[in-house]
Amino acid sequence: MLTIRRRIILATATALIAFLGPLSLTSSPLAAESLPSQLSDEAFWNMVNEFSEPGGYFRSDNFVSNETTFQYVLKDLKKTKAGGVYLGVGPDQNFTYIVAMQPKMAIIFDIRRQNMLQHLMYKALLEMSSDRADFVSRLFARKRPAGLTAKSTAEDLFSAFDDVQADRNLFQENLQAIKNQLEERHGFKLSADDEQSIEYVLRAFFAGGPDLTYNGVGGGAGFGRGRMPSYAELMQMTDGEGENRSYMGSEENFKILQALEKKNLIVPVVGDFAGNKAIRAVAAYLKRHDAFVTAFYLSNVEQYLFQQDDDWSKFYRNVDTLPVDSTGTFIRSVFNGIVTNYQSNGFMRSASVLSSIQDLLKAFGNGEVKSYYDVIQMSK
Repeated sequence: MLTIRRRIILATATALIAFLGPLSLTSSPLAAESLPSQLSDEAFWNMVNEFSEPGGYFRSDNFVSNETTFQYVLKDLKKTKAGGVYLGVGPDQNFTYIVAMQPKMAIIFDIRRQNMLQHLMYKALLEMSSDRADFVSRLFARKRPAGLTAKSTAEDLFSAFDDVQADRNLFQENLQAIKNQLEERHGFKLSADDEQSIEYVLRAFFAGGPDLTYNGVGGGAGFGRGRMPSYAELMQMTDGEGENRSYMGSEENFKILQALEKKNLIVPVVGDFAGNKAIRAVAAYLKRHDAFVTAFYLSNVEQYLFQQDDDWSKFYRNVDTLPVDSTGTFIRSVFNGIVTNYQSNGFMRSASVLSSIQDLLKAFGNGEVKSYYDVIQMSK
């Protein structure tokens, strides 16, 4: 009788273990899921829309960056913990940081909806291009010169395009191809206004060519302490030690970026740093997926936030909701002589600097951050 009872208990326990096995800690609905290795088109588009806020205003179209020392911090950034999530703001300077850090996912904020659409434009072009030369040809609507290969340097690349004239027919072909890639292949629901914004941005690259600057077409003239760098010049910059680490610096870098775009892992979001939705929505998503922020590129947005009532404190309270460990790093660009370690290279003088996210949040919580100067003093 005892033997039969033991058999019954053993059989019941075995069946129970078999039933509960799939409900282990790692697969439990209550446990955090890991970040996906690839996003479906539907998931990507849902993130763009669900995380975004209504578009706001900034004084510049910001087609191209005006930061010339953005590569100088890359060696230190590569020391941060691998496998995290990259956050950023603005146009394509983010791509160079993304290539260097190779995060599991990148999310790029901007108060302007146009910036989100510019990133979708880049996404389509990067996905469709066979290599860097093909990408430059599509972006600026210039026919590809002969002789460019995977081994061509950035200098070789842009030198070859110097004397190539803009092609209006190629522009129209590229514009239609971008719309087809985004709306038909990916199924993204763009409005008529969205399509017009993408055309407006692409037309600026067509009109300005590789000489396009932050100030727009023909905007490379003197400004402040120096002139604005062009797209071509930015792509030929180095890390201060002679190595070009930009996403156009080598075919290998380009392919890393292209692969992330093809997997839908670079997500552009419309969001105000001081807003009450975008950053907090991203924070909630990352927490659900047991992910952490490796780096947050801010450009010089904080400078503007400190000029707008208490927007700076709203921003830091938003950042405080993000999952960040001790290696999480802010990347800043500082202008206007606020710091002294500028690099003089004939362009508008600026410095790219780093600081600990956790240290800044601790200082903010202790009431030690009261001005933009306080923030910069914590950077190096």
